[in-house]
Amino acid sequence: MAEVKLLGTWVSPYTYRVKWALKLKGIAFDYVEEDLCNKSSLLLQHNPFHKKVPVFFHGGKSICESSIILEYIEEIWPQNSLLPSNPYERAMARFWIKFAEDKGPAMWMVGQGQEKAEKDSLEMLKMVEEQGLGEKKFFGGDKINMVDIVFGLAHWVGGEKLLEAHNLHRLQAWLRNFKQVPVITENLPDLDEMLAFLRRQREMSPVAK
Repeated sequence: MAEVKLLGTWVSPYTYRVKWALKLKGIAFDYVEEDLCNKSSLLLQHNPFHKKVPVFFHGGKSICESSIILEYIEEIWPQNSLLPSNPYERAMARFWIKFAEDKGPAMWMVGQGQEKAEKDSLEMLKMVEEQGLGEKKFFGGDKINMVDIVFGLAHWVGGEKLLEAHNLHRLQAWLRNFKQVPVITENLPDLDEMLAFLRRQREMSPVAK
């Protein structure tokens, strides 16, 4: 089997997307932790455009950008599929993945004290809850799929409390169910530890003048 390797960092939700996908498919891989304050020659060589993680290696070739990596993994290892087999359902899954990618952190601005941003974020989250999740346990139905993996960013913004505070109870239940899936539970950073680490990183960074 060709070598599979992932270059990432433990505080990055985009790194975890790839980790989860590989583990859900049962793909063995080597993981290399990257220090983004002192970027390695490996990262700079294989992602010279953005200089960001994750970078995925397979068979001596590298791929960047988590959503593209997920699609690649799905094509190379079709077992334990992360996309629906039905063409329409697969297209809808890709729609919600693109929605999450396009809106990004802006979708989670609720509770940040900016009235216009909060209103827009709440409208987006309500749309996701009503049109994307509906009454399903996961976006993928009874089991998680690629849409759930992409929306897993919710953990990084303290999603459960945020969703509860704004009566988004179906999304709150989804996130709780998502984090209870063994592969996710075993591969999820502690939120308090992660936030403390990020605070230390900011304090160590020089102040721009």
